[in-house]
Amino acid sequence: MFDKIVIANRGEIALRILRACHELGIKTVAVHSTVDRDLKHVLLADESVCIGPAPSTESYLNVPALISAAEVTDSVAIHPGYGFLSENADFAERVEQSGFVFIGPKPETIRLMGDKVSAIKAMKNTGVPCVPGSDGPLTDDTHANLALGKRIGYPVIIKAAGGGGGRGMRVVHGESNLLNAISLTKSEAGAAFGNDIVYMEKYLETPRHVEFQVLADKHGNAIHLGERDCSMQRRHQKVIEEAPAPGITEEVRARIGEICAKACRDIGYVGAGTFEFLYENGEFYFIEMNTRVQVEHPVTEMITGVDIIKEQIRIAAGEPLSYKQSDIVLRGHAVECRINAEDPETFLPCPGTITQFHAPGGPGIRMDTHIYDNYRVPPNYDSMIGKLIAYGETRSSALARMRLALAEMVIEGIKTNIALHQKLVDDSAFIAGGTNIHYLENKLGL
Repeated sequence: MFDKIVIANRGEIALRILRACHELGIKTVAVHSTVDRDLKHVLLADESVCIGPAPSTESYLNVPALISAAEVTDSVAIHPGYGFLSENADFAERVEQSGFVFIGPKPETIRLMGDKVSAIKAMKNTGVPCVPGSDGPLTDDTHANLALGKRIGYPVIIKAAGGGGGRGMRVVHGESNLLNAISLTKSEAGAAFGNDIVYMEKYLETPRHVEFQVLADKHGNAIHLGERDCSMQRRHQKVIEEAPAPGITEEVRARIGEICAKACRDIGYVGAGTFEFLYENGEFYFIEMNTRVQVEHPVTEMITGVDIIKEQIRIAAGEPLSYKQSDIVLRGHAVECRINAEDPETFLPCPGTITQFHAPGGPGIRMDTHIYDNYRVPPNYDSMIGKLIAYGETRSSALARMRLALAEMVIEGIKTNIALHQKLVDDSAFIAGGTNIHYLENKLGL
């Protein structure tokens, strides 16, 4: 096992990683920007290193500074968390070239799955169900593109191969708009991602977002931990997640989960990962794979009893998986609300000083957060300041506990989206389960 790990992230995920490391007896190094010196995990880490000023490009995205932090502290490995450099193949490569262990997949795997075109091709080769589409990059042949659109059937969606997070995509409802949409998306993709390759897929109009969590080690073992429903989204950003997904049978879960685990074995995947699917009319369609830990990993941990972060670390250290597929039994239901420092109506970020914080408690309640009384939320990073997770033996009991926890939580001094979550967990369609990815935006009138 590693002696010392650099946590190359901030906020709640950095604190989550620190706790896992300390449980495993691993020393921790917290890196931080100048405005993050008072983060909880920085105060609790064995060592801390300031890696630059507030802008993330000069700190958390500063590869030389991160490598230097590992060198000066005599660390062995680097955990990237999520966001920032977690899915950056060049960073993973630099970490390995510098003699450290990157806690995640191999650089070539990150590249393979980071490019949507190559990812879809790889998944089709392994038997993962995919959305009908161009099966590769679109060319400049206008006749071929028009014929492709007709074959797939409108509406279609044009996606940037290097895109993500809801960026680099455009829906086309008819043939007359297709060529212009391709041209615009290519231009935007080139400017935003440095890669103007685009591809075409069938646009599913009312799908759900259902994803499968996987773990794979360096010894050819791979398992799945069931699925999560992340359909409650605004502008492609998840707001509420839950596990298991309402309406998915054990038979379907076992079938799709094994397909995902087999795909990991086939491509030599190592680490924690998530297969994201659109789910419509009983069919699963692969859209992408996230080659890192997900924000919503706690709901899977709550229903399986598996500590995903500790498994990530063990896998990176060369240990075999702690579990076989037969060990994984889903029990109960878990729901997660992302708590953001933002106006609940306009969604504008609301940084500032938290004058009072009270974390909710009680049976089945988990609060993953880095905030505390008088903590100042900086304006430089993502607005998420915590994740509230409620577990129950049934979905209805988990939602009942979430309602109590949201009412009990106190965050004063800044605006948060707690009020929005209170409305959503009382929403009749959400209570019924199975809302599609457009439901929240339609409800909000966006």
